[in-house]
Amino acid sequence: MLCENCHKNEANTTVTQFINGDMSVSHLCSECASKLGMDFSFPSLNNMLSNFFTDFAPFAARPVARCSLCGASYEEFARSGKAGCANCYTTFYDQLLPSLQRIHGKTRHNGKIPGSSGNRARIINKIEQLKMQLNDAISKQEFEEAAKLRDQINALEKEASDNGKEL
Repeated sequence: MLCENCHKNEANTTVTQFINGDMSVSHLCSECASKLGMDFSFPSLNNMLSNFFTDFAPFAARPVARCSLCGASYEEFARSGKAGCANCYTTFYDQLLPSLQRIHGKTRHNGKIPGSSGNRARIINKIEQLKMQLNDAISKQEFEEAAKLRDQINALEKEASDNGKEL
């Protein structure tokens, strides 16, 4: 069938239009359809993929963060359970913090307490625990509990200063 517009080329596009309830069917070649703004040709697969990756660039893979000293990534660290170097702990601190909290119950290393300063270290640890409980009580608006915790903190701080050791 020849194009109904130019009557030269083979028609390969069928256009169906509904205007005021009336249906009209036109058979056009690709050149005439293109000139009339009805180009329905399909893009090549390469163009489609190129457009897909361009359109969704915000979702593309992000560069992998690596340790500046040893070049290890967090994924390697997590998979093997071994840090590449001591700097990995600083580089991946934010990603490691929740795991350390879950595994050890805390995120601060206290180490061993020497006998000579053991009492002072115990008081400092107790004060830190009470301050965390105080913040929690305040956020929950448990003001009576918060007042008790505040008094305990003040008493421990006074005890430490009475022994000549300022916190």
